[in-house]
Amino acid sequence: MDQADSVNSDPVVTTDGEGRVQRWRNCIGFWLLGLCNNFGYVVMLSAANDILKKQESQNTTVHALTNVEMMNSSNSSRYDCNPVSTAAVLLADILPTLIIKLTAPFYIHKVPYGFRVLVCFITAVVSFLMVSFSTTVLMSLFGVVFASVSAGLGELSFLSLSVFFNRNVLNGWGSGTGAAGVGGALLYSVFTQAGLTPRISLMIMLFVPGILAVSYFFLLAFPASFPQWSRSEVTHSSSAVENVQERRPLIEEVADTEHQEEQEGKRIRPLSFTDKLKIMKGLGKFIVPLGLVYFAEYYINQGLMELLYFPNSRLSHPEQYRWYQTLYQIGVFFSRTSLFFFKIRKILLFCLLQCVNAVLLSVAVYYQFLPNPWVVFIIVFYEGLLGGAAYVNTFYFISKETADREREFAMAAASVGDSLGIALSAAASFPVHHYFCSL
Repeated sequence: MDQADSVNSDPVVTTDGEGRVQRWRNCIGFWLLGLCNNFGYVVMLSAANDILKKQESQNTTVHALTNVEMMNSSNSSRYDCNPVSTAAVLLADILPTLIIKLTAPFYIHKVPYGFRVLVCFITAVVSFLMVSFSTTVLMSLFGVVFASVSAGLGELSFLSLSVFFNRNVLNGWGSGTGAAGVGGALLYSVFTQAGLTPRISLMIMLFVPGILAVSYFFLLAFPASFPQWSRSEVTHSSSAVENVQERRPLIEEVADTEHQEEQEGKRIRPLSFTDKLKIMKGLGKFIVPLGLVYFAEYYINQGLMELLYFPNSRLSHPEQYRWYQTLYQIGVFFSRTSLFFFKIRKILLFCLLQCVNAVLLSVAVYYQFLPNPWVVFIIVFYEGLLGGAAYVNTFYFISKETADREREFAMAAASVGDSLGIALSAAASFPVHHYFCSL
């Protein structure tokens, strides 16, 4: 554990005002990065029902055909079903992310962080524009794919980036990603509830990718030798060592000079492919529970939420769906912010409780025994609490328990857990949607 804590362990308390200012800047910077990185992903899921149900098109023939198909689908089932499950949007939103997270940890270290952020910015802008101006479901799904590329590359890169800073930036990152859920889902719900079209709502949100770029390039206080536009293992190693030296008191620096030189020599050796596979195997105790939590979570969100419709409510079906997503994201925000106050090591507990939620709501969809959407509002809020807590605590303890030279790779590699669970849940949601809509 001593070795694992040496790089981004908690800093020694100091009266240095500049050090405190930099730590606050970095924590706020990572909060904004988390907010902006996940914002588009959340908005696309909140708009899933609208993307599938209504496209602003000049072609009245296509419009008429689509409306007839939806009426036939609704009339032939006891549920108000779309012809295609919202899991189609989820697949477009997660598959590119999953591919990036499965492969990128083995080569992304060769790409400078500055270039990665530029790619995230460009793909996020393209995604909002494509979905805003789309006239077909297929075009919208391509826009969602760009949002997925931006979010996947961003999450992987910013989690890896956190190893260059104090571990407290993970608190800011986790809270920011939770705020993205609330901000994205709530803004979209409020805009559309106020009468704005999905197109106008998405166009308004184009400022978010700009905040991401500004936060990274102008707000973060990087170590002096941080490799912004060039990448090599040696550069990263020396930067990591310098980061350690900046956080240690002077007496300890003098006493441990020989130890640090020895550690620097160890870090210079890059991780081999075999090393990375070994690290991935060791991360299984984190990746598997996190994946199961997210499988149950998104099975609910994209496989069941659309079917939890209460026709006697004053809220329409699309409005009910949007507020399910919004309240779920509020739960995620609260739990992802909880890392500032307490940590929970038992990720398996979150996994068990989330699976219970999935079974409960599956039975509720089949037997339709829930009285009104307000009961579902409470359940999905609780579901968000479990999912957010599992996410932030997983990455906190990976950061705390991983050896120095393995930490940057481990943080990136472990991010595959939630995406894998989401992708599998999307695949499972298609037959579930088909089964219930055929009743």
